[in-house]
Amino acid sequence: MDYKKSKAPGNTITYDTRKLSEQTGNIYETINIIARRANQIGVDMKEELNRKLQEFASYTDNLEEVFENREQIEISRFYERLPKPSAIGVEEFLEGKIYYRKPGKGEKAESAE
Repeated sequence: MDYKKSKAPGNTITYDTRKLSEQTGNIYETINIIARRANQIGVDMKEELNRKLQEFASYTDNLEEVFENREQIEISRFYERLPKPSAIGVEEFLEGKIYYRKPGKGEKAESAE
């Protein structure tokens, strides 16, 4: 998913726990699913940010000199303005875009659709 085009809110929103737990039947399972997806998104975003910042990295032997590159600052600010991974995870769950399964119960794989 392209996180830059996500419609997830940039601020905190209160959700109805009954609505969140409708698909799984248990709010704790729902939170677990959303948290795991948020972790995946967070890792992806961090790797992408590190790759972009690596392009502008200057390797110097002098540790006292720290050069602030304008492009690095702009890239960092852009990623700070993106919705948080947890907000994107909740949005994906509510839209039915997350695939999950319950292997311990012997049931077929389920989707959040």
